[in-house]
Amino acid sequence: MPNDFDLTDDTPVYVISVAAQLSGLHPQTLRAYDRLGLVSPGRTAGRGRRYSLRDILILREVQRLSQEDGVNLSGIKRILELESEWQRSRAMLAEMRAEISQLRAELESTRAVAARLAALLRSRTGGGALVPVRMPGTRSSDAAVPEGSQ
Repeated sequence: MPNDFDLTDDTPVYVISVAAQLSGLHPQTLRAYDRLGLVSPGRTAGRGRRYSLRDILILREVQRLSQEDGVNLSGIKRILELESEWQRSRAMLAEMRAEISQLRAELESTRAVAARLAALLRSRTGGGALVPVRMPGTRSSDAAVPEGSQ
């Protein structure tokens, strides 16, 4: 059970001056990126910005894309949105694969139980059918019983 002192990469702990130093950007640049929605730091009760380690990494990536790759800020915003969407899709895919695996295991277990029950019933009734079978061309009230189980 997590407590108030557990820190993750998403825990907003760095004030803007520290975040600026860690990211290599000016505090005004961080404010501008916040206004543009490139990074969304946490806020204190007094509305002060608090940056997480993940925010710092995003700021470094914004700087790299801008300076090394020459991508404009709207392009960077789109890249960050697509990367975020891709990460969510990967997580959802992993969850779905795990769920499919679980469902397959449950299906196999159910099939095994059904097979054991069918074998047990056949051994006790001399090979009788588990369910009345409706032969083609008959009404449901005229359900036929398969041969050998009469």
